[in-house]
Amino acid sequence: MSFDDELAGIDGVGQADLVRRGDVTPAELVGAAVVRMEKLNPRLNAVIRPTGDQALDRANGDLPDGPLRGVPIVMKDLGLTIAGEEYHEGVLAAKEAGFVAPVTSDLAARFLAAGLVSVGKTNTPELGLVPTTEPVAYGASHNPWNVGHTTGGSSGGSAAAVAAGIVPIGHANDGGGSIRIPASCCGLVGLKPSRGRMPLGPALDPTISPIVIDLCVTRTVRDTAAVLDATHGASAASTIHALPAPDSYLAEVGADPGRLRIGVLGRDPRADSSHPEVDAAIARTIELLAGVGHEVSEDHPDAIADESLVEPFVRSWALGCYAQVMNWSLLLGRDITSECEPMTRGLAEIGQGVTGLDTMIINMAMWSITQAVDEWFRSGFDVLLTPTVASPPVPLGTIRTDEDDALASLLQAGDFAAFTPLQNVTGQPAISLPLAESADGLPIGMHFVARHGREDLLLRLAGQLEDAAPWAARIPAVHA
Repeated sequence: MSFDDELAGIDGVGQADLVRRGDVTPAELVGAAVVRMEKLNPRLNAVIRPTGDQALDRANGDLPDGPLRGVPIVMKDLGLTIAGEEYHEGVLAAKEAGFVAPVTSDLAARFLAAGLVSVGKTNTPELGLVPTTEPVAYGASHNPWNVGHTTGGSSGGSAAAVAAGIVPIGHANDGGGSIRIPASCCGLVGLKPSRGRMPLGPALDPTISPIVIDLCVTRTVRDTAAVLDATHGASAASTIHALPAPDSYLAEVGADPGRLRIGVLGRDPRADSSHPEVDAAIARTIELLAGVGHEVSEDHPDAIADESLVEPFVRSWALGCYAQVMNWSLLLGRDITSECEPMTRGLAEIGQGVTGLDTMIINMAMWSITQAVDEWFRSGFDVLLTPTVASPPVPLGTIRTDEDDALASLLQAGDFAAFTPLQNVTGQPAISLPLAESADGLPIGMHFVARHGREDLLLRLAGQLEDAAPWAARIPAVHA
């Protein structure tokens, strides 16, 4: 095994420890990641704009002495900007114009201050709208476990790069499951933090949606905790602040979560059927939870089965899509609606018809759902378990964005991503863990949800399950 390959098997916290001990230099870490990227990315199309030369210059320079100094990372090309670097959000018109971001976002600045070194920007569906990564602008990303299957979305490029061992950490964000879905599809850890936990802005978009939040995808629970430690906290643009954080999220990993009362929703109550391998994964996870001492029962918030969730989420999603299309039109100096993919055009049209009164009604509906879910937790439950997605990763081309009926396309995507949008509505933290796999070796994530502000509890539970059912030995077909 080569030195580069050995580094690929070490997580971000481990790589940072090597740098602190003087066993490797940041330039060696970054150089090895660049080699792996050049070797593997042609098969994956995960990194759409490599920045290896700039990364090596940065690694050889005066890096901040942060907790992740020298560790390579990839940055999703959506919602995070670095001044002077191209930024496209999967939009073909932005790519053709070579649009360059004028500002560095607050989260990007925190990544850099932590000592992380970006080796490239990763693929995303147009405007991050669907749970697969197959944009017209850059083409499909391919799952390292089976290159004919989806990586999930919208952080699919980052997830593929991490799963393949190119880097240990990939930036990701989540407006309906876009951290957790690709984590499930690619066999990774994916934590969506509580609303208000992470910084927002300076934003290119004219509005900041309360359902979207950033963090990362990683291979280990401790890497996720370390990134959260290095980056959490409100920024000047934040209008919502999360409950206080513990002194160290990393210290929560390995701490005893105690005996938890865990409810279960194993199937989408709105669907006619469920996937048998997902059913089996839920059953095994229930056995695992009981085996480590938790109380598990088939109980869940009634709001999950409430059809009233669908309309406000779809209309909010459509309004956000319209705002993004109009923002890009302003940035590029022309109306780009006709140049967008069919689903994007259709959703923008729906969003254009959403009035101010509609927005208030949508917000009221979301608040009502949030209250109902919180009441379930306050009735005595600590955690809710669901599948992350409704099936193992589907073949590329299954989730369509080229149909004229945008609503039908979105609802089809929603069938796959049935379990994750609720937490974007309620603002709760949720984590996907790679606890299962299908008969043909595709990852199946298990999804755990806690009350607002309780990332600490999720990280304790995740660390316990990582110890009880370790996943590190499972390596995809395309890997360093």
